[in-house]
Amino acid sequence: MSADEATEHDGAWFDALFAAHAGAVHRYLVRRLPAGAGHRDEAEDLAAEVLATAWRRRDDVPAGAELPWLYRTAGYVLANHRRKHRATPVAAVPEEPDDVDPAALAVTDDAVRDVLGRLSPRDRRILLLVAWDGLGGDALAEVLGVSRGGADAALSRARARLRSAWQEAEASAASADDVEQGNRP
Repeated sequence: MSADEATEHDGAWFDALFAAHAGAVHRYLVRRLPAGAGHRDEAEDLAAEVLATAWRRRDDVPAGAELPWLYRTAGYVLANHRRKHRATPVAAVPEEPDDVDPAALAVTDDAVRDVLGRLSPRDRRILLLVAWDGLGGDALAEVLGVSRGGADAALSRARARLRSAWQEAEASAASADDVEQGNRP
């Protein structure tokens, strides 16, 4: 590490990082924790852990991609937090953290929740990172740990599967309406 890099990641750098991204990290965690008493406090504690990790590993935080790095770290912190609260055999631990629980989504529209629940955890994660957290392009690739082309392809596939799931849900709803009204499909 050069002398210039050492001064880049000093206390002022961290203060700026905190001011710019602490709120986004907290919101990221609030949306992914189960609703209930104390979940905002829990999200605050986890956000503090993410930011403490950023300070400890400040030389690893890429310039210009701080928020994606923080989101990726938050995903790992959240996965570790969830593992602490349930007994899971080591063989059953997924290689990639599933930081999206459809039952805990803070989405008020039941139809959207239903359609998102039909998608794979990876597709949900990609779509929510784009829709909720405003990521795209290089930032999405950084969070997913893939190349830019890989992230673009994954987003395109996730969107296609979302469209397909939405069409299936609409067809199911229309069929159920026909049955309720005594019509045959």
